[in-house]
Order: sequence, then structure tokens, then C-alpha cells
Amino acid sequence: MRTLCPNLDREDALETVLEVPIPEEIFASTKNRSWQNVKSWMKSHTERSPVSLFGGRNTEIQLLLGVVGAPLVPLPICSDRYSFSKSIKNHPIETSMAKYIVQQYIAAAGGENALNSIHSMYAMGKVKLATTEVVAGEGLSMSCNNTSNGKASKLKSTKGGPGEVGGFVLWQKRPDLWSLELVVSGCKISAGSDGKVAWRQTPWHHSHASRGPPRPLRRSLQGLDPRSTANLFSNSICTGEKTVYDEDCFVLKLEADPSTLRARSSSNVEIIRHSVWGYFSQRTGLLLQLEDSHLLRIKAPGNDVLWETTMESTIQDYRTIDGVNVAHAGRTCVSLLRFGENSESRTRTRMEEVWTIEEVDFNIKGLSIDCFLPPADLKKEDEGCGIVPSSRVSRNAKSPFKVRPNASSRVSAAAKSAAKVAAIDEDDLETIEDDDEEL
Repeated sequence: MRTLCPNLDREDALETVLEVPIPEEIFASTKNRSWQNVKSWMKSHTERSPVSLFGGRNTEIQLLLGVVGAPLVPLPICSDRYSFSKSIKNHPIETSMAKYIVQQYIAAAGGENALNSIHSMYAMGKVKLATTEVVAGEGLSMSCNNTSNGKASKLKSTKGGPGEVGGFVLWQKRPDLWSLELVVSGCKISAGSDGKVAWRQTPWHHSHASRGPPRPLRRSLQGLDPRSTANLFSNSICTGEKTVYDEDCFVLKLEADPSTLRARSSSNVEIIRHSVWGYFSQRTGLLLQLEDSHLLRIKAPGNDVLWETTMESTIQDYRTIDGVNVAHAGRTCVSLLRFGENSESRTRTRMEEVWTIEEVDFNIKGLSIDCFLPPADLKKEDEGCGIVPSSRVSRNAKSPFKVRPNASSRVSAAAKSAAKVAAIDEDDLETIEDDDEEL
């Protein structure tokens, strides 16, 4: 990863210190073309013609970032220090087993004292994102594992290219106080939480807040923050065992409670369920796989659409940093399933992210709460909940896609991709639908 970028206008000028490092792949070409590669990679999507955003590579990047960029865990996590003194008695057997497994995980991750000594964290890493498959047709099974139920289904595309590369920087002071900056192929997404509201900012949309209480970043629980992982699964149940990459694992399951789901829903979007599973190695005690699935309904007059998203992350390459075992690599596979209108409109899109951690450190000096303040336009637009009303969003910042729920036969392939982004980020949906009503 490069932390310094050559001056894009003058080769003899001083180098620029990057907020988000650039992957070495961008500089892999010959010296004569490296400048053009950096310029092309760093060029902001907001500077490009809006017409180009309706399809092709830019649409795919928006879809990837909307789904994989900065997903949150199903429910808030308490920031209290985890204690072994929590009793595992007087609980159902499934709950007692889960608490015991979590205690073993804490010991494997470094121990109670080591985890409780962490007050803040910094991580910098590299990502590679790709859309691997798009399937459509009435034969598409509602199961994420099966492609066909006996009827014909159509494979729209299978992509095996190099994907989109990028880098990210994550700062965290506690589970609900974090900041993420992710740059992929010149497109930057920022997200964070100040402990009161979680927000997201993209090139195609103004800053907006997530509904409900602030929730931690899912990326932190992919082996970077063992204490938050332990607190998350402290109220889970043990559902059995499963083999993950030749490792026997205990499976812990946690469901978002109805009150949390209602807080995240709106008049147009209903969060039906959101579940998370943790697969803990019986041999090492460490978390080897994190999986979550959520189902939501987009409401429209006589034409509701259901979206089911399943994310499965394998966590690898644990290394000891200041006495704490931290994962330094992994892969996240995503299955995005759309159904509800009719059998022919069913689609499934598969995506994946490969990530590596280049740097990680704990107890960062000078990391104050001011580092996690939300963007100015978030507070300025709506002091109440942070949702930006569509009437106040500038034309340059609006999503270029228009999703009309009653005109599915006229929606282009690019617009359907935008609908997937809207379906995943449920807080964006109201703004997009409001834009449709203005047309």
C-alpha cells in the first residue's frame, strides 16, 4: 500500500500524503503510464458525466460499495468491559453453552485483561471487490445455495475479471464510536458513528443517517475487535456444530429483537428479520466465520418486493498484536436475492470481497471524540434523525437512478442494479422514491 501519492499535475512536485492509501497494483505498470493510472484511479466519480453512471463499470462499483462497503451488525453492542464473572448457570442449555464458548473465545483472543486494556484501534488494509454472478428467471430457487428448482433459469453473467481494488482506514474508540474511509477505483465512501447516530456518505448521495440506534461496523467484527465480538455473542444461543474449512466449529446464533427491527423500518421499508451466526473453532477457540442474513420488504401498492441479503465472511491469518489475536486476512461472499413480484423477475447477484490488513494498532494517542463527528451537511440538513429530504438534495448529489415500483417491465438493467443498492441501504429508499414522485 502506498501512503504517498505523486503530484498528479507536476512530476517534480512534492508527494501528497494520502488519507486512504493506494494499492500497489495501481503502480504496477510501466513508469511512463503510472501517472495516468493514478490519475484515472483517483478521479472522483462526482466529476464524471451523470449519463455514464447509468450503466457499465460505474454501476457495478456503486452496487459493490452499497452492499459490501460499510454494512452494520444487526443490533447495538454495549461498550462495557466483558467479564468472566458473568454466570452461565440458571440459563437454558443453549444459552449456557454459548456463554461458555464466548469465554473460551476471550481466552483464545488474548485474555480478559488484554482485551479490556484496549481503548481505541486503528486499522489500514486493502480490498478487492468483484461481482461474480448474476442469475435471473422463474427457476431461481429461493434458497441461497440452490440455483434451480426444476424450472429454467438464466445466467445473465459470470465475471471472473480482476475486480476493483482499493484501500480503507478504520478508526474506532468503542463499538458505537468509529470512522471508516474506503476508496475503491477512485470512488470514496465514508461512514461512521458518533455514539448517537450512524451515518454514510457516498459520491452519489448526500450524507444520511441509519435509522434506529447506532450500530457497530461489521468490518470491525471480522477479527479486528475481539471484545466487541464477545459482547455481541454474549446473549446468543448455541445451535450446534459445523465444519468450516476442515475445522470443527461451534455455531452461535443471534437474532435482532423486534424493537430494533421496528426502529430500522419505515413506512416504505419493513425489516422482517436480521440474524447473525458466529463459527468458533473447537481447536483454537477463535472466530473462523461470521455470517449474517437479513430480509426486508419494499412496500408498493399491490406490488411488494422482498430482498434477502446473506453475507458470509471467512476470517484468517490471526497474528498477535500487543497480546491480542487479530485477523489479518479474509474473504466475504455476498448473495443478494430479489423476489416477490413474479417468478420471471427473480434475480440473484453474487459478490465477493477479499481483504487484507496491512497495519493495525491499539490505544491511539490523541484520538478524541472530535475525530468521529458526523459531516456538517448531516446535522445541517436534518437535526432530528439525519435523513436528508429529497427536496433539499442538490441535483449533483442525487442518485442517478430512478426506481419505479410499478414499471418493472421498463426498468433497464442498470436501474435494477440501483434498486439493489437502494434495497440494501434501506435509508436511501425514501429519497429515491420521493424523487420518482417528482418526475
